Amino acid sequence: MNEMSDESLAQKVQAGDMEIFGILVERFEQKMLRYARKFLFGYEDAEDAVQTVFLKAYSNIQQFDSTKKFSSWLYRIAHNEFINVIKKKGKESVPLFEIDTLFPHLEAKQNSARDFELKELKDLMEKFLNQISPKYREILVLYYFEQMGYTEIAEILKIPASTVGVRLKRAKVALKKLIAIEHI
Repeated sequence: MNEMSDESLAQKVQAGDMEIFGILVERFEQKMLRYARKFLFGYEDAEDAVQTVFLKAYSNIQQFDSTKKFSSWLYRIAHNEFINVIKKKGKESVPLFEIDTLFPHLEAKQNSARDFELKELKDLMEKFLNQISPKYREILVLYYFEQMGYTEIAEILKIPASTVGVRLKRAKVALKKLIAIEHI
């Protein structure tokens, strides 16, 4: 079962094999948590929102079109849920990024100089990304951190792929301006 595509597994769930949904959850849980932590304040909000995403996906699995990518469908549900959470909490800015979320391959060392550098990097990223418009920030997160292509991002955000390119370019320009202001 683990060799099957996400779309094939979703088809099996649609056909009534609801236990298969657990495999999809295993495949996407960490990705969804990482995505949530970049948009929501605190781990509790992120974990709760991700649980809601999977519940909504499970409840609405019959609406999934198996000719499309399952991941795009799931990320769209997540996108909508995260926006709902932000609206409910009245928050407009994105969360503080956890360095282990951004760079999971980096291990925290006991070296205080290295810890200081990592904290400084984290603080800079938080500062810059929190100053960018949410529509540009989300494009950066999906493209660079989730490593999605223009087409998949377009499906998730329900915008043309050309708009993804324009927003990504504008986001980069905004980041460059912020970095230039800081003289980094």
